[in-house]
Amino acid sequence: MQAVQIIPYSEQYQIHFQEINLSWVEEHFSVEPFDLEQLQNPETSILNSGGAILLVKEGDRIVGTVGLKFVDHGLFEMIKMAVIPEYQGRGIGRLLAEAIILEARKIGGKKLQLYSNTKLIPALGLYRSLGFAELLPECGKYLRCDIKMELNL
Repeated sequence: MQAVQIIPYSEQYQIHFQEINLSWVEEHFSVEPFDLEQLQNPETSILNSGGAILLVKEGDRIVGTVGLKFVDHGLFEMIKMAVIPEYQGRGIGRLLAEAIILEARKIGGKKLQLYSNTKLIPALGLYRSLGFAELLPECGKYLRCDIKMELNL
C-alpha cells in the first residue's frame, strides 16, 4: 500500500473527477442536472468562479475527490466529496475534508457549508467531528439533500 497524497485538480483529472462522483451519486441517489454540469465542466462551474478541487492520489490512481464552490463573499460550499469503494474506511474522506477546509481558509472563506443526506451516517459523523453544525436546509436546493451543515472558519 502506497502513501496517498492530496493534489490540486488539473484538466487531465476531469474524467476521474467525473467517474468517481457519478459512481457514488448513482449508488446512493439519482444524478441531477447540476451534477452533470459540475462534473463535465468543472472549470466553468467550480474553478472559474473562485472555487477549488482537490484529489487524493495513490501511486498513479485517483481515489478520491472534493470540491469547493464559491457561494458569496466569504461563503463556500463543500461539494463532490467521494472516495472509491475499495478505499473507503481508510481516513481518505477525513484527509479530503481537512484539506478543503484549509483551502477555504486560504482563499478567504469565513464559512463553509455543505448539503448531505441523513442516511449517510458515516459522512455526517465525520462532518460533526470536524466542527460542522446542523442548519435547516433550503427547500428544493438539491433533491437528495435533507440536511445542511455549516462550519465557521
